[in-house]
Amino acid sequence: MTFDPTTFAPTHFRWAFADGVATVTLDKPSQKNPLTFESYAELRDTFRALVYVPAVKVVVVTGAEGNFCSGGNVHDIIGPLTKMAMPELLAFTRMTGDLVKAIRGCPQPVIAAIDGVCAGAGAIIAMASDLRIATPRAKVAFLFTRVGLAGCDMGACAILPRIIGQGRASDLLFTGRTLGADEGERWGFHNRLVEPEALLDEALATARALAAGPTFAHGMTKTQLNIEWNVSIETAIEMEAQAQAICMQTQDFTRAYDAFVAKQTPVFEGN
Repeated sequence: MTFDPTTFAPTHFRWAFADGVATVTLDKPSQKNPLTFESYAELRDTFRALVYVPAVKVVVVTGAEGNFCSGGNVHDIIGPLTKMAMPELLAFTRMTGDLVKAIRGCPQPVIAAIDGVCAGAGAIIAMASDLRIATPRAKVAFLFTRVGLAGCDMGACAILPRIIGQGRASDLLFTGRTLGADEGERWGFHNRLVEPEALLDEALATARALAAGPTFAHGMTKTQLNIEWNVSIETAIEMEAQAQAICMQTQDFTRAYDAFVAKQTPVFEGN
């Protein structure tokens, strides 16, 4: 799947594109923007395709009308899962995990703009994003244990401890309790809090600032953040030496130097 971001028209969520920033809006507000089998798959395919869409420099993910995402739809997903055999169940859980892989695997920074309910798979999408901007109304809950499932869903046991630490992640994943906005900011889950009426503007301003930066280098940073967790310090330092040497051959690096010498602000072009 490849697409033109200016004409892309997904079926199961809203898409907007301007100034190098794509905005994905989960849009079923009457049910607090839940996910379905179809929206999982379309989101996965979209984030996979973004690897090949350099015009998109940053992605903002949000939900419509005061909530982020309530997770898997109870009637469309949870009910059918109780009747599936193991091969079908494994196909589903691998598919949902593939969405997280796609979010982490695309080179674009992904910003979650979180208001209201952010639960279950919605909390996972927020977790998988690179930055999280929330409102004081944001309520994050990894609810899996509440429905008789393990907290180890869609990479939560690997990624969440990286963000907030092992003990705090254990608290949320064992209990399924709600993480309030202030607590989430203190713990480092939320990068910052803004008022609800300013949420999307703040997320888009942050996205535009990143999009105006050296986007090839941003992609390199995201790659290194993904892969350095499981290597030694020595290996990480060598990997970063190679990554930085590659970035030093980009035109953006030269543009930054030339602008500094001329006492101007560099204009990056992502190459």
